[in-house]
Amino acid sequence: MTNLGRAGTLSAILVAAAAAVIGLRLTTTVDDPIPSDPRQVRETLFQLLQPVALANCELERFGEENDGGYILCGNLLGDVQSAYSYGISGYDGWGCEVSTQLKVRTHQYDCFDPRLPKPCPSGDTEFHPECVAAKSFSEFGRLFDSMEGQFGKNGDARKRLVVKMDIEGAEWESLQHASEATLSRIDQLAIEMHYVDKPQFVEVVRRLKRWFYVAHLHFNNYSCRPGLDPFPAWAYEVLFVNKRLATLAPGLPLRRPAAVDAPNNPKAADCQTATP
Repeated sequence: MTNLGRAGTLSAILVAAAAAVIGLRLTTTVDDPIPSDPRQVRETLFQLLQPVALANCELERFGEENDGGYILCGNLLGDVQSAYSYGISGYDGWGCEVSTQLKVRTHQYDCFDPRLPKPCPSGDTEFHPECVAAKSFSEFGRLFDSMEGQFGKNGDARKRLVVKMDIEGAEWESLQHASEATLSRIDQLAIEMHYVDKPQFVEVVRRLKRWFYVAHLHFNNYSCRPGLDPFPAWAYEVLFVNKRLATLAPGLPLRRPAAVDAPNNPKAADCQTATP
């Protein structure tokens, strides 16, 4: 994957070229109106998701080598007391590795795929046949609850947490309605977000950025598709790091380490993009 921190001149050229080609504003604020035109939504969302340089984040991959693996700031996990892995589809290398390294319990959630994941003898994992949502309810025999409700039921309401989420589009409602107290408890949120065109997505990301910096962005090459400019794919993994942990480093070159940033599908062409 391209290292964007090679030279200041090259970086400036890339930024200018990208902005010229896609007409992208390089700044946006929480007070800006939320666009309704799909193209403007994509451009605004794309800008909001651009990673920033952090002085104290060492990116590290947890979980599977390809699809199922997620990036965290490995050196900023020392205060985590519990982990949550939402959407596991019968396997959870991420949850097992996090539990093993941090010596904490990982709570695994999935109500659409009730298969128990492979045991994690080196760690402490607990599977819940339930999904995360904006509120508590049941539908077609499936149980749903909010993050706040699930944290509370597990005795984690006051703990420091690391969360991984891959729930096929349900993330938007879940995060939009999560309380401020709930979000503030999350040290790092590694999430695969889905789709790019709804104004709600801009609203949710702006809300998250009140508490978090975007530390990493990776496009899932299972979802590469033309016609989504400036996005190269409709599914993308984002690492949000709580601002009380991370130190912003203006002017520090932004690096995208190929060693941890593997393609989701190793047999298909990748579609990462050099972003401003």
